[in-house]
Amino acid sequence: MHDRIKSRARRDIPAVGKILNAVGKCDLPRPLIVDVIRRELSHIRRAATVPEFESTVALITGALDDVRASRLQPVINGTGVVIHTNFGRSPLANEVVAALTEIGPAYSNVEYDVPTGERGRRGSYVENALALLCEAEAATVVNNCAAALVLIVRHFTNKSDRARQPTAPEVVISRGELVQIGGGFRIGEIIEATGARLREIGATNKTTVEDYARAIGPATGMILKVHRSNFFMSGFVESPGTKQIAALARKKRVPFVEDLGSGAVVATEEFGIPEHEPTPAETLKRGADLVCFSGDKLFGGAQAGIIAGKKRFITALKREPLFRALRCDKLSLAALQATVDLHLSQRSAAIPTLGFFQISQDELRGRAEAMYDQLSKQCRNLQVAIGDSAAKAGGGTLPKSTMSSVTLNIVSKTYSSLEFAARLRKSTPPLIGYIANDCFKLDLRTIFPQQDDLVIKAIRDACAESV
Repeated sequence: MHDRIKSRARRDIPAVGKILNAVGKCDLPRPLIVDVIRRELSHIRRAATVPEFESTVALITGALDDVRASRLQPVINGTGVVIHTNFGRSPLANEVVAALTEIGPAYSNVEYDVPTGERGRRGSYVENALALLCEAEAATVVNNCAAALVLIVRHFTNKSDRARQPTAPEVVISRGELVQIGGGFRIGEIIEATGARLREIGATNKTTVEDYARAIGPATGMILKVHRSNFFMSGFVESPGTKQIAALARKKRVPFVEDLGSGAVVATEEFGIPEHEPTPAETLKRGADLVCFSGDKLFGGAQAGIIAGKKRFITALKREPLFRALRCDKLSLAALQATVDLHLSQRSAAIPTLGFFQISQDELRGRAEAMYDQLSKQCRNLQVAIGDSAAKAGGGTLPKSTMSSVTLNIVSKTYSSLEFAARLRKSTPPLIGYIANDCFKLDLRTIFPQQDDLVIKAIRDACAESV
């Protein structure tokens, strides 16, 4: 009897075609829609009861909405975090967008030498421009900074003359620099993935030059210094500078590499930030053989791992088989090319990330007052106020610095703060802020001025049903 009831219930499950008709027009590819419908119907088949047809359609429509929301799309960043890793880090400058629009739809000379008509060198312009910007002998790029570190470690610890070593070649690094980066990845684990062995020295809070000297031996492949770009230590702390380590490395004839991470190529003080980030030019002048850093943080461009330093090392890295697997594509090179041009032309302020740092408090407050006036008139079921906040650089950069900012503080008389935030995430584009003290807040420092009207519309639509 139970099996007959179960079979009868399964017959009540609607066909895929019937659901397709009920869902109606949907801006997703048909095969993707059909796949979502089939997956949701298979869940229903395993359930104890079969829902009504309308409920089934609503369930599948919700699943399609979730799929649609997972597509790459713009969002309005009202969090006050300028370089937001979850939001793609640095927005690209208009000049970069123009370069992508020019290169993307056409063929390009990515590996073609126009003057000679022969095969060319990928990224030659970008490499030369980066070397000039970093005041280095040479430079190259791979697809992210972790990849740059992997390539460097692999090269210096995988030489043929070390093949007969009884243990894996060592990378000497201070315990206070075993940084964890985004997504739970740790510098130590990235290094060990290359087959190298970590030689940890010093203590978490205190490392000396003598610690480095004692650690260097026949198995040493390189010395690595990692800039603590996403945290800081204070108190009983000691760490030798680049110049001291470089002098020891030269004496011991061991390669010395510094991972700068955040990618500041101009003095951050120029943008009103008192916290100084070491630049590639400074670090190389102090004696590092190579530096690596990100292209999509304070550099302000596309995701990339930029390596600069001694020409013989850069040349050797580019001969590594792994280099081809990690190289950048034409769009990344086009974006980096336009970004490095802005830096070399002393137009860094045109890079959105750096521009956000410079917006005055008065400008932010003026925008907030204009938005407050509109919302007060149009959304009488909201309590709106203007507040002060402290925006952050984010993206694993400038951990000690905050910037004074201005917020719109919104409390709905109908929805909880969590419900109101969820409604705003359904707007087009999604509007994302944060909740503090049961109040929904939007930080204007990370919202482009041209998005202010979209913010007003999203808020108005979110509370429209309860007006």
